[in-house]
Amino acid sequence: MQSKLAKWLSVLLPIFLGLGLTIYSYNSFNEKQMAEMKSYFVNANYNFVLLSLVFAVLGYVLRAYRWKYTLSEIGCQSGFKINFLAVSIGYFVNLSVPRAGEVSRALIIKKYENQPFDKVFGTIIAERIVDLIILLFFIAIALFVEFATLKNFLLTNIPLEKLAVLAIAGVICTLLFLYLYFYSNLKIIQSLKLKIEGLKVGAFSVVKMPHKWLFLFYTLMIWLSYVLMFYCTTFALHATAAITFGTILVAFVIGSLTIAFTNGGFGFFPILIAKILFLYHIPLEAGNAFGWIVWTSQLLITVILGILAFFVLPFVSKNK
Repeated sequence: MQSKLAKWLSVLLPIFLGLGLTIYSYNSFNEKQMAEMKSYFVNANYNFVLLSLVFAVLGYVLRAYRWKYTLSEIGCQSGFKINFLAVSIGYFVNLSVPRAGEVSRALIIKKYENQPFDKVFGTIIAERIVDLIILLFFIAIALFVEFATLKNFLLTNIPLEKLAVLAIAGVICTLLFLYLYFYSNLKIIQSLKLKIEGLKVGAFSVVKMPHKWLFLFYTLMIWLSYVLMFYCTTFALHATAAITFGTILVAFVIGSLTIAFTNGGFGFFPILIAKILFLYHIPLEAGNAFGWIVWTSQLLITVILGILAFFVLPFVSKNK
């Protein structure tokens, strides 16, 4: 009973937080500001939004194609169609529980391609490690280009005291985990070690694969598609059409982190994007409109591809 309650809370709590944050944010706008925000939505050039969705779908395609390299290293020769459908479902599942989509991807390959879950999940972990490195690279560039602005934003929205408490708690938990992992004989710890060994096989597949440079090339193309997806949408509104590369990069980084650590950025993404753009003298009304257009368009493509993938998957796979 308690485990079920915890699962439901992990799904519903972030959603209600995002909903509450959205309501609180828009109650702070007066009638004139709401009317101005509505005008941004009405007068937006949605041709650029459609173009951004093309880049979004291209990201799905590139990610599905890249996956075959790590899967081949564990002896899995799944086709592009299965990979694409698994990726689509993974993104869709992430809307409910952050990072649960990676588990669903591994389960699909396990079921339809008869592959060990641990090894398949390890390949996904390997991808995420590489993606994390690329994201850290973007963060480093953003910090270098817009250090002063980012510093002011973080200090304004995340007090140093909270960051210090989180850092100390993280260090303590990490040290406790390492102690139990290396010195404990508990059954659950030994079982965890076996699972991790399976994950290592997939994780190190990136280093060992003969086509590692092609894998890296597709990784760069994936992130380029993400940046272009975000960049194209800036032209949908007159207020954001002339923003600089530094502004785009900072907003992209904050948006990526928000989506990664929440339920697809629901409630949080538009508000944080608006705050970032406001630092660069973009009106809050325009920033909120831009954030909601970006988030809603990506949500739309995620839901459409995810639902279609659920229906199509049994018909595409040989093992129904």
